Amino acid sequence: MVRERIADDIYVFTSQSYAQVTAGAVLTKEGVILIDTLYFPDETKAIKEFLEERQGLKIRYVINTHYHADHTQGSYLFPEAQIVSHAMCRQLLDSVGRSGLTEAQAQNQDLEEVRIILPEIVFKEGVLNLYLGGKTLQLHHMPGHSMDLTGVYVTNNQILFASDNSMPVPTIFDGSYFALVNSMHKMLALEPDTIVQGHGEVILRGEVQSVIQNDLDYLTKIKDEVSAVLQSKQSPDVLDSIDIESCGKSRIPLNGLVSDLHRANLYRLYEELQEETAVPEGGVA
Repeated sequence: MVRERIADDIYVFTSQSYAQVTAGAVLTKEGVILIDTLYFPDETKAIKEFLEERQGLKIRYVINTHYHADHTQGSYLFPEAQIVSHAMCRQLLDSVGRSGLTEAQAQNQDLEEVRIILPEIVFKEGVLNLYLGGKTLQLHHMPGHSMDLTGVYVTNNQILFASDNSMPVPTIFDGSYFALVNSMHKMLALEPDTIVQGHGEVILRGEVQSVIQNDLDYLTKIKDEVSAVLQSKQSPDVLDSIDIESCGKSRIPLNGLVSDLHRANLYRLYEELQEETAVPEGGVA
């Protein structure tokens, strides 16, 4: 795990074991707000040791930005903290999350002790403000990568923890193209100085707007490509010929995993555009 200090009292932890997934910690004199946990217990335990033993601080809150296991699986290690999320995240953890953990535990004994912890504080609409030790964190519902996703904006530092709405390649296979585009415009409107991606490197001051615009350009490009396949009534197998570099993204980040994510995006967008153009029963074409 790599630890990076991005402000006097804010750290980012990046996994070396699972797709460079990130977690963050906002330190205050009244305790710590942890933004996500990591997939493997040993890495989250290392975060806990650093914050509680080396920094001498209590973890007061753990924010689950969305229900995916690589962001929530370590929540059980903080029994004294209050877990915070969007209401949809709680519902998904209590259903899909439980079945997913059972399947993962059958395949990996390192996850044997993991258990699902449901958030105690949830919000459904608008913005949830979390105040601690002079820090204000705004929790914004920003569906896209997944429909339950929450972006966390640290107002004092103008740092946005965008979770998986910001990655080396945008991903929509468990979410929505149109929701992600809308959420990216919300991210721009916040005018953050820094963005912490859900996977990969931190986006620093001066790069934020150009990186988000590049992501929007990529999404526009894949929509154009998928729309052309649909309009010409070609087989969806044709999507496999649309490589990531032709859509403006590199195939190198995340040890090449981005190419698989890109392919999944194409198929999910194909489904979403099909659903959008489908004629309702009894409707007129």
